[in-house]
Amino acid sequence: MQPWELLGRTSTPAGDEMTLMRRAGEYVIFASGKPLMSSRMHGSEEALATRGCAHLAGRESSTVLVGGLGMGFTLRATLDHVPASARVVVAELVPGVVAWNEGPLGPLAGHPLEDPRVAVEVGDVAAVLRRSAGRFDAVLLDIDNGPDAFTTTGNQWLYGNAGVTTLREAVTPGGVVAVWSAWEDRKFEQRLRWAGFAVEVVRVRARLAAGGPRHVIFLGVAPAAGAARAPRAPRPARRPGESARKGPRHSGRPPGR
Repeated sequence: MQPWELLGRTSTPAGDEMTLMRRAGEYVIFASGKPLMSSRMHGSEEALATRGCAHLAGRESSTVLVGGLGMGFTLRATLDHVPASARVVVAELVPGVVAWNEGPLGPLAGHPLEDPRVAVEVGDVAAVLRRSAGRFDAVLLDIDNGPDAFTTTGNQWLYGNAGVTTLREAVTPGGVVAVWSAWEDRKFEQRLRWAGFAVEVVRVRARLAAGGPRHVIFLGVAPAAGAARAPRAPRPARRPGESARKGPRHSGRPPGR
């Protein structure tokens, strides 16, 4: 077996180490020594963009937020599904991940950062959302494990009541929020409904038709302009330590995602 080749090392703002490794043509990003994502399994990331941008067909212009750059596959799929007049904002917390996509990871997804429609904002996606009321026609989030945050515990705010409310305020009428997750989470689904989204839960394979681990995409569609909003159900709550997943807990995304 070929040994792993270290291509890069960086860290999150919280000080957690991230490394980019390569072996036999496969690229893997590790976070704190655990595999976070692999270049061999990115079908569900592409499905995130395909589903999240489907409603943009025929629009003259649109603005899309991609939260989390990863290896660039979600961004590439987004660019393939939005018009030439679209603007795509990428929020990436770790500057080193941007540098990897400008360097060794760039060819994997066809150098999406070189597309003139793309603007990169290095920083917390939550901060971008807070200052962007009514800005985005679609928000695509591929942060950590989804509602079960892994790399950055601060991301947990984004999936709570306050974060989901911020998501709702950041999208235009009829806009879509699409969230990648390693697991199902009924509480998060309920939060989306509570915020006024019409919700669909889509289950996809990491390699799509080729199989791989099962992942989940939460799709939330905001009401169209002038649409009456249904009365809110009681605000959902999660007790400390509660998770929608059954069975043993795992740290991080499934190995080789």
